[in-house]
Amino acid sequence: MGIERRMSRAMFAPTEMVELRQTCFTPGRLFEPGKYIVGDLPDIAFEMGLVDKLPPVRGKSEEIDPQT
Repeated sequence: MGIERRMSRAMFAPTEMVELRQTCFTPGRLFEPGKYIVGDLPDIAFEMGLVDKLPPVRGKSEEIDPQT
């Protein structure tokens, strides 16, 4: 049996950018994989372990588009 990976929204800052690794279905919305602000994702995405921290940014931060 594998180790279950459980996370919590409390592990992240409310305005931190994270990556949703898999599609997350909620009764009201479908969240596609990609980058999101922690406050935009539902709790279930964190509880299911679908969210990862983004690696630290290298280079000039002004060259990186925050919208991607």
